[in-house]
Amino acid sequence: MLHTAEQGLTYKLLTVAEIGDRQSWHDLLRELPGAHVLQTWDWGAFKQATGGWQPTRLAFHRGEQVVALASLATRRIGPLTVMMVSKGPALDYRDLALAEAVLAELERRARRLGNVWLKIDPDVIAATGLPGSEDDRCDALGGQVEEMLSARGWRFSASQVQFRNTLIIDLQRPLDDILMSFSGNTRRKVRAAAKKGVTIRDATLDDLPLLYQLYRLTGARDRFLIRPFDYYQLAWRDFIRAGLAHALIAEYAGTAIAHVILFRFGQTCWYFYGASANEERARMPNYALQWAAMQWAKAQGCATYDMWGAPDVFDESDPLWGVYQFKRGFRGILVRHSGAWDFAPQPWLYRAYETLMPRLLDRMRKQENHDEPS
Repeated sequence: MLHTAEQGLTYKLLTVAEIGDRQSWHDLLRELPGAHVLQTWDWGAFKQATGGWQPTRLAFHRGEQVVALASLATRRIGPLTVMMVSKGPALDYRDLALAEAVLAELERRARRLGNVWLKIDPDVIAATGLPGSEDDRCDALGGQVEEMLSARGWRFSASQVQFRNTLIIDLQRPLDDILMSFSGNTRRKVRAAAKKGVTIRDATLDDLPLLYQLYRLTGARDRFLIRPFDYYQLAWRDFIRAGLAHALIAEYAGTAIAHVILFRFGQTCWYFYGASANEERARMPNYALQWAAMQWAKAQGCATYDMWGAPDVFDESDPLWGVYQFKRGFRGILVRHSGAWDFAPQPWLYRAYETLMPRLLDRMRKQENHDEPS
């Protein structure tokens, strides 16, 4: 049931209400374009528990119909306040008037609190294909949304919390067609894993310490920082229990040698976490896991498999280049999003924050694994 938060608030017949229960929120979110797992009730609760972000779940009505949702997270940093809508707001961005009305309400809330910044990160496609290649295609709608944001005083954020670019696998094709679309080298490695004795099984909650152990080994080998076990236990356990996550483990001779942790909502499955042992990597367990993950996602009714993360700069200077080389063999569509944008109610405070706190922000970013959501 919807619970009205502010009576009488309208923008061109648009009213705003606050959602008070998880099931209503998820039922509405599934019906909207671009519904993302980072806009779920559970993600808001997780960020509240681990980072002190207070969620406010807003539904935008046009008459009786809910036409947009925004899980708005607010956090205090000393005397300052910041806001974020991770991978949202969720709405049909072809309706630019609706997008402007939603932005107007979010801006109003940011002004009321005197925010340093309000960050949004809608899943709006700016372009597809490798920049400069024959497949490079700009998206007209993405350009229109960016122009609208700029005209309203939003600025492209210097702090991109989530990945702007990713690789998307279309799962609506037959499995044989998906497999045959892989590069020849990737397809051979998928098949080689089975020949070399790699087996895949579903993980259980009892496997959480094992998942973390492999993740910790991967972080040490690839030189990225990870958080304590309690953080991942909360994320993985609660999302698995809620049916929003699933883990697969690759084994050889009864020993776990790699894993993936998948998140899903609506018709999309995201590859958020991956790890492998230092031993038996020549058995290609990561290739077998990706293929098993796609099969699992398709069986769950997902239409899209999002490989979560591609470089900003498409050459060896980008830290994601090695990961990208692995992912691109699965021949997904390279999607480049418009990214995160900031609204600053008090530009002078925003400039001071961005100038005086870069070291703190850099330290915070380093705590975020380069291959996981934040």
